[in-house]
Amino acid sequence: MTAPRTVLITGTSSGIGLAVAVQAAQAGWNVVATLRDPGRADVLRTAVEAAGVTDRVRISRLDVTDPASVKKAVTDAAAAYGHLDAVINNAGVGQLGTVEQIGIAAFRSVLETNFFGVVQVTLAALPHLRARGGRLITVSSLGGIVGQPFNEAYCAAKFAVEGFLESLAPVAASTGVQVSVVEPGPVASEFVASLGPSVPGLIENAGPYEAAFKAYLDTTAGLFDQAQSSAEAAAVVIDVLTSDKPAFRVQTSEFARELAGIKLSDVDGSAVQAFTTPWLT
Repeated sequence: MTAPRTVLITGTSSGIGLAVAVQAAQAGWNVVATLRDPGRADVLRTAVEAAGVTDRVRISRLDVTDPASVKKAVTDAAAAYGHLDAVINNAGVGQLGTVEQIGIAAFRSVLETNFFGVVQVTLAALPHLRARGGRLITVSSLGGIVGQPFNEAYCAAKFAVEGFLESLAPVAASTGVQVSVVEPGPVASEFVASLGPSVPGLIENAGPYEAAFKAYLDTTAGLFDQAQSSAEAAAVVIDVLTSDKPAFRVQTSEFARELAGIKLSDVDGSAVQAFTTPWLT
C-alpha cells in the first residue's frame, strides 16, 4: 500500500487555510497545519474533529517572518512523516489605505509577511519537494495581477509573489517540482473581516482621498456581498494539489477569471483603469 502523501500548509487558523487543511485531510493527505500562534488553533481543531480527520492533521507553529521557525516547521514535518510532498503558502495579511494614509512602515510589514514569508517557506521546502517530485502551491490573489485602489501595499506584495513564482516555475520544473499560484477574487472570510476595525481611522486620516475612499468602501462592500466562501476557494486549491498536471495560474471564481483575462490582455493598462476607476465615484 502506498503511504499517504504529506502536505504542509501555512496560515491555517481561519479562512481559506483552515478549509484547505480540512479538505486535504479528507482527500487522504497527511496534513501539517501551521499557524503563527498555536493558541489560536481552537477553531481549526473543532473543524478537524467535526470532519473526522483528527488522525490526519498535525498542528504546528510556523511564523513566516521568522526563518528559524520556518526551517524547524518544515524539517519537523518531513521528519514526522518521512517525506514532504507538497507545501501550500497561504499565510498572509491585508492592508487597506493609500500610501499617504498608511506610510512606509505598513508597506514593509505587508511585504515581510506576504512576500518574504513566501520566499522563506519556499527556500526551506524546495529540497524536500525536489526529493519527492512534489509541488509548491501559493494562494496569491486577484490583487497579484490587478492593481486595486487603496490596496497598494497588499497588491505590491502579491505582484511580487507572482513575479517570483512565475520566474521560479520553469526552474523548479527542471528538477521535478511543480509550481502553481491560486488567485481568489472576493472571499467571505475572517481575513477580510479583520480589516474592518481599521476603517474608521483610515477615513479620519484620508485627507484629500476621503470621498474616493468612502466610495471604494461602498463598492467593495457590494462585491463581498457576492463573495465565494472559504470552502469554495479551498476546493480549487485542492484541485491543484491533486491534479496530475496543474496549471501555473488558477483562479477560484468566474469573477476572478474575467478580471484576470482583462488584465492579461491589457497591453496599455487602459482596460484595468477603466474597470477600477469607477470604484472611486
